[in-house]
This record gives sequence, structure tokens and C-alpha cells, in this order.
Amino acid sequence: MKKVVISTLAVLIASPALATGYQSQGSSWQMFGLDPYIGIRGGASYSNLNYNYNDHKETLSDMVFQGRAAMGLEICDTVRSEIEWSIYSKAKDSARFGEAEDIKIETKLQTLLWNSYWEIGGYHMVRPFIGLGVGAAFADVKREIPDVGHHSENKTRFSAMGTLGVTFDMKKFAVDLAARYNYVDINSGLHNFGGDIGIRFMF
Repeated sequence: MKKVVISTLAVLIASPALATGYQSQGSSWQMFGLDPYIGIRGGASYSNLNYNYNDHKETLSDMVFQGRAAMGLEICDTVRSEIEWSIYSKAKDSARFGEAEDIKIETKLQTLLWNSYWEIGGYHMVRPFIGLGVGAAFADVKREIPDVGHHSENKTRFSAMGTLGVTFDMKKFAVDLAARYNYVDINSGLHNFGGDIGIRFMF
């Protein structure tokens, strides 16, 4: 499933170069009358996983790094929509669940989201924006108990994201600074709070 999704995203990212769209105002490509772009982003976030085991629930937290790649379309001057693939570094923490000894939990996470953004205000270069995204998360949660062994679960679950940020529009490219909250429906809920900086190349 993950290989299919990754291949699909690669095709979407490559599509502007293969598109047979027409040109407007110099070298700007258009697709169905809309302006495409490719975005690359990176940053850090704080991950909280609410985990149930042995009839006890604990919150496991860790700082993780994230990388994002997106293919999108500018629908009008203030609205854009995109498909975004995100990869997070491994989150690791341990907790005591009742009488059980310290249990180590590791979480690997990737998401595929459809995001839409609305830029606020009539500023030409610096514009704040808000965004919402929905899609799927691919999570691998590993539990390791000393002297017992480990158990791993791979799950595909619903994910949603809210974003606040500001964009610096340079016409041919834009720099985005964003704060994000991402929810993933695994175990008793994974909450990710973070920020990133990215660049969008317009065609």
C-alpha cells in the first residue's frame, strides 16, 4: 500500500513537467486554467501518543523531525489546494503501565493529506494564511517489554491537520512559515504540534 501511494505521489509531482497545458505570461505553466506548484518543507514537532496497555493509559512524548513534499494548484489569488506526503522521524519514549515494568514505545509515522489554504489580506508579498487538511496516516507502533519481547502494529488510520502561517511571495517561488497541529487516530490518539519552513516553486 505504501509503495503504491509513494508511486502515485511521484507521478503527481512529475506531472507539471509532462503536462500539455498552455503557457501564459512568459514561462508560467497552467493546468486546466490553474497554476501548479511543487512544495518542499522541513521542520520539527512535538509528538504526544496516548497509549493503552494493561488497562492503563499513559502519554508518551518525543521531539521529532519532519519532511514534507507537496504538489498543488493555485485556484485563485487567495486559495490553493495540494496533495502532501509527510515523513516523521521515529518517536521514542517509555512509561510504566500499572504493575508492568518500564515499557518502551516507538512510533514511525507517515501521512498523505489533501490540504487547502486560504491566504488572508490583500498584501502582495507577505500574506498570512490558514489551512485544513484531511487524509490517511501510516503508523508503525512498536512496544518492547524487558525480558518479554516486542510487539509491532502497522495501521492505516484517519488523519487531520490545521495550519497557521505566513507566506512570502516572490512571484516565481514562495517561502512559507507554518505552525501545524496534526491528529492521527491510532491507539487513544496521537497529537503532533510543530512548525516548518518550506519553499514552493510556481510553474
